[in-house]
Amino acid sequence: MIPVFMAFLLSNIAYGDWLAVLFFSLAAITDGLDGYLARKHKQETDFGRFLDPMADKLLVSAALVSLVDLHRLSAWIAMIIIGREFAVSGLRLLALGEGKIIHSSRLGKLKTVFQVLAVIAWILKYNPAYPADISLVVNGIAIALMSIAIVLTVLSGLDYYLISRGIWESTGDGA
Repeated sequence: MIPVFMAFLLSNIAYGDWLAVLFFSLAAITDGLDGYLARKHKQETDFGRFLDPMADKLLVSAALVSLVDLHRLSAWIAMIIIGREFAVSGLRLLALGEGKIIHSSRLGKLKTVFQVLAVIAWILKYNPAYPADISLVVNGIAIALMSIAIVLTVLSGLDYYLISRGIWESTGDGA
């Protein structure tokens, strides 16, 4: 759904932002539901544990890059979030090389929820049809959600580093 989401977000069609939010939300919800059902029915695989977070990262990264391209989001925000995603993916690859899996943490999952909510709010805040009072509220909510998402992004990145640190320290490759 990422290409469809991006097509609507980057288009100039009427209700394009609303359709982008719809497809972005559907992608996030179905991804979360897939993971939940796999855990509930004990049908998780190592491949799924590795690949599922990649889907989250691609969806959020595509949204952030698109928002930067549209001049709706500062690049530094996107870089913090995307940089963390690359760093954690690197940690996961290092762990995989040692035959270990770094599972998604509760903090990482909470980070993803707030990133998704922040992206939705950030897309919706750019609607010139909003009356001034509604625009002010939507803008405030978007800023609050993005701020929380950034804090959780950094904290969960540090958490993954601390969790994985023992993997390479035990092999003598760590700092």
